Amino acid sequence: MNNKILEDDLVMMITDFYKTMSDPTRLKIIYTLIQGEMCVQDISKKVKMSQTAVSYQLRVLKGARLVKYRRDGKMIYYSIEDDHVNKIINTTIEHLEHEE
Repeated sequence: MNNKILEDDLVMMITDFYKTMSDPTRLKIIYTLIQGEMCVQDISKKVKMSQTAVSYQLRVLKGARLVKYRRDGKMIYYSIEDDHVNKIINTTIEHLEHEE
């Protein structure tokens, strides 16, 4: 990244991204999906939430382009949008666990 001042539009996009990522429920879902593709039922078991609540959060995450889905018959499977999401989460964890 260069040292120029960030444009207002980009600042707003970054702010919206971190607002989406800052919700503990959504972060749990993202971390769960980093482990692999899952349906709503499996995600809800892992994060110990209702399927309705998980479905709502998945819609938010899809809108933010953090997760994607594919349909297989009647089943819908969710996964991380791309490897950038995985890198962001893992880099954050490394930063927080880093000791000077």
